[in-house]
Amino acid sequence: MTTPQDIANQFVQFYYNTFDTNRAALGSLYRESSSLTWEGRTFSATNNIVEHFTSLPFEKVAHQVTTLDAQAASPASLIVMVTGALAIDGAPPMQYSQCFHLLQDGGSFYVFNDLFRLNLSG
Repeated sequence: MTTPQDIANQFVQFYYNTFDTNRAALGSLYRESSSLTWEGRTFSATNNIVEHFTSLPFEKVAHQVTTLDAQAASPASLIVMVTGALAIDGAPPMQYSQCFHLLQDGGSFYVFNDLFRLNLSG
């Protein structure tokens, strides 16, 4: 039996690999009803979310996941909380946290809500 943690592990691995190698391809993980809050700015709908990702002002990014927690939010949805570090264009890594609300769509899941924050001190 597949657990919420199993699904979350697979999703997070795919999400960050795609983010780090081809941000434009993230559109397949969102729907028109999806919302992204990125550092306090909210974007809705697939095209707006992908436009935001592809317009981020860096070339190279690498995510390293530190923690990943998952819970079933309903029979057809999951909440996934991730913390980790990301390195941008060779700069020292920065800590981040990201929370995904995933909804089931047939045999797979898509991102309904996505909240991202850098964890900056001071």
